[in-house]
Amino acid sequence: MIERQEIGQRMSKIVKHNGTVYLCGQVGAGDSVTEQTQDCLARVDALLKQAGSSREQILQAIIWVADMADFAEMNAVWDAWVPEGHAPARACGEAKLARPELKVEVIVTAAYE
Repeated sequence: MIERQEIGQRMSKIVKHNGTVYLCGQVGAGDSVTEQTQDCLARVDALLKQAGSSREQILQAIIWVADMADFAEMNAVWDAWVPEGHAPARACGEAKLARPELKVEVIVTAAYE
């Protein structure tokens, strides 16, 4: 069975199937990469909790940054956020994001019980 939460015309924020939860891409507010990454990851935390999961259960993360020059700044926030011993499989690339002010977007897949 597929369960969708916060369903919109274009996408659902959460899709659960067979022990796996898929989150839609999350962006954050703020002027800096640090602020946007912190806010984005707080949104991921909230959605994971709503889905019955947590950052310890993240299986994979895909991160898009608008400029790879911001890679180290984003990673500083990411590294502090990921629980020790629970680093997921991860990819990071540069991409033109939906709005010019956006600097980072995170897409997460996690397990849930």
